[in-house]
Amino acid sequence: MTNAPPLVAPGNTYATVTEKVAGDVLTRPTPRAWFVVFGVAFLLVMVFLGAVSYLFARGVGIWGVRIPIAWGYAIVNFVWWIGIGHAGTLISAILLLLHQHWRNSINRFAEAMTLFAVACAGMFPILHLGRPWLFYWLFPFPNPMNIWPQFRSPLIWDVFAVSTYATISFVYWYVGMIPDLASMRDRAKKRWVQVVFGMLSLGWRGAARHWHRYETVYLLLAGLATPLVVSVHSVVSFDFAISILPGWHSTIFPPYFVAGAIYSGFAMVLTLVIPVRKLYGLEGFITLRHLDYMAKVMLATGLIVAYGYLMEAFFAWYSGNPYERFMMFNRAAGPYALGYWALILCNILLPQLLWIKAVRQHMVGLFVISIIVNIGMWLERFVIVITSLHRDFIPSEWAMYYPTIWDWATFFGTIGLFLALMFLFIRFLPMMSMFELRQLIPVNGDRRGNGTDGGAHGR
Repeated sequence: MTNAPPLVAPGNTYATVTEKVAGDVLTRPTPRAWFVVFGVAFLLVMVFLGAVSYLFARGVGIWGVRIPIAWGYAIVNFVWWIGIGHAGTLISAILLLLHQHWRNSINRFAEAMTLFAVACAGMFPILHLGRPWLFYWLFPFPNPMNIWPQFRSPLIWDVFAVSTYATISFVYWYVGMIPDLASMRDRAKKRWVQVVFGMLSLGWRGAARHWHRYETVYLLLAGLATPLVVSVHSVVSFDFAISILPGWHSTIFPPYFVAGAIYSGFAMVLTLVIPVRKLYGLEGFITLRHLDYMAKVMLATGLIVAYGYLMEAFFAWYSGNPYERFMMFNRAAGPYALGYWALILCNILLPQLLWIKAVRQHMVGLFVISIIVNIGMWLERFVIVITSLHRDFIPSEWAMYYPTIWDWATFFGTIGLFLALMFLFIRFLPMMSMFELRQLIPVNGDRRGNGTDGGAHGR
């Protein structure tokens, strides 16, 4: 037993956990701030629908893409959203296998974030196709014209990696909710609510046989989801790494991208958890200890990202390749130098404040740093994609990339879609895992997960 603060505030019982989580959905009125945030998000969704409709009518020429920058904001945003989705799988699957009980308060929230981030990410490659209504050509299916995907292309690998990740993440999220959906069914007062939650809970009765099979399936799904954390963003990095373009052709990209994905994913979890924690009064369940742990993970992965930046510069110098050296010089002193130095500030320098415990446990400071990291990770993707493309081997083909209003409308529209889906989830489904939170409640002097992270994992 250590002297670490408890993962659940003293005084909570099984009943208070269920009452709090289920009551936010079934009985308590929706906070006014929820309507404000959802209203803003819904307006951004309407902007997104308008931008996509105009894109379908006019084509990708409405974006700022031009030769040699054939990839613009669409791929920048795709990689950024995929990265945000990684924290959910890490928190849920890997920390479950490592018996880290501090995940119990935030895993459901992070899993939902993963699903919605992957949904936002998956739209950008389809919109970028030019003829998005023919997206199904990316899948191998029998057809009379013998049109088959090019399986040596990393863009095809993306299709399978992201679709697999989305499928496993959804199944893992849904299976994890089944016991809580049954609790919602039993506590609901209205008949139609009972029917809806009854259908979603798949006949769960809480029998010992149910729990045994549930835990087996849940553990197997966690083991299946764990390699996806590494494989999915590694495949995304292959979009760049297997090319011959300076700034992309690098073997460090797979681990570098995975660390950056976890970095931005935890930053987004903190960006969302801190205000929701305050809005719904969840300080007793999402404690300072949770926020401290997430800040430490963000700090660790941020240092790995900083190492990746350093190695990129070292490889460019050590290679002796004039094109690689020019690429780094162009990033640091070219027309997009402001973006490069801004990402160094956002991703490396300012997050070093997280070494200070008072900063890690200061709500406003931690919230601001998490937003800064999200901005910095978006700038990183912008620098990788745009600055590597706009000045390649032949100076006569050099050009500048200027995003149009439609690029921005599509990007901010997906942010609205993400927030709208998140707040609908918070309103209509249990945002925290009730049965896993109960594991942290002291029983007969056994603090379970409160004192150590290796406590009992029983019901």
